[in-house]
Amino acid sequence: QVQLVESGGGLVQPGGSLRLSCEASGSIFVIYSMGWYRQAPGKQRELVATITGSSSTNYADSVKGRFAISRDNAKNTVYLQMTKLTPEDTALYYCNADIQQQIWPRNTNNYWGQGTQVTVSS
Repeated sequence: QVQLVESGGGLVQPGGSLRLSCEASGSIFVIYSMGWYRQAPGKQRELVATITGSSSTNYADSVKGRFAISRDNAKNTVYLQMTKLTPEDTALYYCNADIQQQIWPRNTNNYWGQGTQVTVSS
């Protein structure tokens, strides 16, 4: 079994910064792409940023230049450094990853974390 656990969310003032973390644990053989998505109240879940196993990154236009995704493969962890936050960034942020399990037959599945709340407000 594999789990993704996010941390680092909270309340921040406009213009502030936060760093989200997501650690994968369990029966892990290889972690391929990892990413962050978010869902604001009344809206659909949307992509924020992704990072491949070779650290190629992709960002939503709304966060380019403000957010940075990175990963530490030794810790099975992906990060999202968020700067210049605005109220429009308020959402539940979810971690996502494609993970090949250690146990046979070593299936690769897509996993989601439970989410961490980010609220940007003065």
